[in-house]
Amino acid sequence: MDYSLPAWLGGLAGTILAVAVYTPAIRIVERRLRAQRGPQSLEQRAAFELRLSTIRRLTLAVAIAVLAALGYWIGKLAGGSSAG
Repeated sequence: MDYSLPAWLGGLAGTILAVAVYTPAIRIVERRLRAQRGPQSLEQRAAFELRLSTIRRLTLAVAIAVLAALGYWIGKLAGGSSAG
């Protein structure tokens, strides 16, 4: 397996981009979910907040995984290493 500096820098850039994209993306998702919910009991509100917390974590994890891998691949290509 080839570990090149450009590939690692691309992965780091992808991770940083994922964190930067996370904040506006999660705000949009939260706003839509909160607009859809109506009057709720205390138990329903707690369940909603738990679901929202899970969505936040999954969104960040998927964004980091996808963009870091994409950045790594682009860095590997830019560094002149073989793509596959």
